[in-house]
Amino acid sequence: MIESSPLPGSIGLTSIAGAVGLGIRVGQALLLDGDCPYEHAFIVLSDETLIEAEPGGARVTGLDEYAGREVLYVAPAGLTDEQRTAICAAATNYVRVPYSFLDYAAIAAHRFRLPIPWLRRYVASTKHEICSALVDQIYQDAGVHLFQDRRWPGYVCPADLWRLLGRGEQR
Repeated sequence: MIESSPLPGSIGLTSIAGAVGLGIRVGQALLLDGDCPYEHAFIVLSDETLIEAEPGGARVTGLDEYAGREVLYVAPAGLTDEQRTAICAAATNYVRVPYSFLDYAAIAAHRFRLPIPWLRRYVASTKHEICSALVDQIYQDAGVHLFQDRRWPGYVCPADLWRLLGRGEQR
């Protein structure tokens, strides 16, 4: 469900400029997600802060970081105030969790059904997160399952969140 303004527990979807954004756009296109206009996801913690996965590790920063940029704020329909509070509380456990570009390889292997059984175990064991996986993991930790198929959070990319919540399609 699209929200008109950010609320605690909302998911923000936005674009990334530069080489990193281009790399994610190309990766999503290769995964047949090329129609997604967003390459980054984060969770709103308060009226002023958010948590996001970045190459230097997950961090809490100000919402003003995205001032003047297009951000689509979404959340599951019927998300309660108690669930929003639990999501924000769960998020605090992920500050400084490292980022991993290898997660994109795990997503690609899964999508193309490549038999690389050790890859998921390895990615999970490193405790690294990309932005969209971080969002899904935090929601799961708070007891909110975004995807009905209960997929592993490491298989979630920004396009999945957009399709589920921004366009209303279940993947």
